[in-house]
Amino acid sequence: MKLTPRDSKPYFARPDPARTGLLIYGSDAMRVALKRQEFLKNLLGANAEEEMRLSRMPAGELRRDPAMLLDAIKAVGFFPGPRAALVEEANDNIAKILLDALKDWQPGDAQIIVTAGDLKKTSKVLKAFESHPNAYATAIYDNPPDRAEIEQMLKDAGLTPEADAMAALSDLARTLDPGDFRQTLEKITLYKLGDSTPIGLEDIAACAPTST
Repeated sequence: MKLTPRDSKPYFARPDPARTGLLIYGSDAMRVALKRQEFLKNLLGANAEEEMRLSRMPAGELRRDPAMLLDAIKAVGFFPGPRAALVEEANDNIAKILLDALKDWQPGDAQIIVTAGDLKKTSKVLKAFESHPNAYATAIYDNPPDRAEIEQMLKDAGLTPEADAMAALSDLARTLDPGDFRQTLEKITLYKLGDSTPIGLEDIAACAPTST
């Protein structure tokens, strides 16, 4: 099924562990990676890799060993909690492997998470997820984070901004690459450690890149 950008925001915040899978694709690899990171954290929790509930496999490696994905999906975990199998940099060279995995998936199996670059409408990978009744495909566009997304990032970090600081952060988000913007928020979080006052313009000035 298609997941629109508007619908993807609440879904990424509260993923459904009963879904078969999710395809995240777009031309900006950093934006795709950040959305994948957000989704997996909310689906699996913070310690998924340490608890062996997350299996990662690049598409090239999966192409050489097609059984990897099904093995990861069907594997029985030692730790309780949802599991996921992540396939990165997918393309139509592994479309059949993904199609077979989607078809063989059963409730209780690890969720199939796939990331890809910009996919054409004719892509077999895209069609596989869009046509599946229990899986989603969502495109990540080259848009800066909007006010609601920035507010959520700040909330996740335990930060509250003054009104003028919020406006400054929105301007900064339109100027910086997504990875640089997130890194700036991380700097602000460290800068405000032990300081419970709202973020002000001076805090942003102290942490923002000197040139963009």
